[in-house]
Amino acid sequence: MGHEFLETQSAFDANAGHDWCPFIPVFGAPAEMFERGEGTQLWSVSGKRYLDFLSGIAVVGLGHANPVIADAIADQARTLVHVSNFFANTTATKAAVAIADLMRDAGAGDGQVFFCNSGAEANEAAIKLSRKFGGRGRHVMVTAYGSFHGRTLGALALTGQPAKHEIFQPMPEGFRYCEFGDIASLEAQIDDTVSAVMLESIQGEGGVIPADAAYLQAVQSLCRERGVLLIIDEVQTGFCRTGKWFGFEHAGIQPDAVTFAKGMGNGMPVGALWARKDIASVLQPGDHGSTYSGTALATAAVNAVISEMKRLNAPELAVRQGARLSKGLSSISKIDHVRGSGLLLGAQLKDGIVAGDIYKDLLEAGLIVNAVNATTLRFAPPLTVSDAEIDEAVAMVKEVLK
Repeated sequence: MGHEFLETQSAFDANAGHDWCPFIPVFGAPAEMFERGEGTQLWSVSGKRYLDFLSGIAVVGLGHANPVIADAIADQARTLVHVSNFFANTTATKAAVAIADLMRDAGAGDGQVFFCNSGAEANEAAIKLSRKFGGRGRHVMVTAYGSFHGRTLGALALTGQPAKHEIFQPMPEGFRYCEFGDIASLEAQIDDTVSAVMLESIQGEGGVIPADAAYLQAVQSLCRERGVLLIIDEVQTGFCRTGKWFGFEHAGIQPDAVTFAKGMGNGMPVGALWARKDIASVLQPGDHGSTYSGTALATAAVNAVISEMKRLNAPELAVRQGARLSKGLSSISKIDHVRGSGLLLGAQLKDGIVAGDIYKDLLEAGLIVNAVNATTLRFAPPLTVSDAEIDEAVAMVKEVLK
């Protein structure tokens, strides 16, 4: 991308007067440029309407420009945006209590919360928690091949995709990988140097691959037996996306720590680490921090999201609308099967169909999904998506695949 023109005409029009792109090219040339959203819909600078069945990668679970969330952010911006962590603020305190209550209701027990700005930062905090818990010589974390835990250096080292590591070698040491869903593979990686195991309840970037409930239960038993932490990455699956508040609830397990981001702010950059009280206590003043940890503006969005999700019974929305979307996609002859849970679904295309090509054709038709790998399209619309919007999207997929 560099100093080249933006690719699309609408993006170029918005960049009028410049012969270069102002962004560092880590994302490649943009496929479109948007200026407005409402619910499941987006409009480009050229006025074209799209259905957003990706939700900013499972972020805007309550839809674009949700008025409840927008009002909460605006009201907070006029009241108090930020104070340093030498002090508390009522908004962040309320959000931490709300998350602790949700986790207790999910069966995880009593815990404490650290707020940050993103999922990667939440996972960085989890790395430090794990290392402080284990102590020197017992600092290794085991994650799964195909996992994705973030782009910062530590979170990238957690990520079980060695190809992504190569250009940044040498990577931080202390990370190992096992086959996802294979308890014997995990057990082979655990020795006296391991402090924690971190897994996703559904591997989102890995292809929308759900963890079997029996597997997660076996992982928990193994972690308890070996005295290592079980940490669940709920960055993509948390906050009602899978049909429960948190993905780990489907397996009935009790993790020692959990990381969140994405849907918890509906677009406001915010993440969090929750840890059971006895585990959280290993981190003491000075061990970790962030200038923007628990800033009032971000946590106002968290409070509004939790309140609105409760009002709407968002887990039930994800179950009901996810079933409708899954049924519609499964009826298309060129889709082999649909996997996932709630409104985090992967449509596996039949042999010979390239997901990247179909993604582009769907975008041209006005439907936003993404090719999460060579053969799978990921669908993660807002939890508030309507029946009519689901039917419209399924019809577009059917037409494009035809």
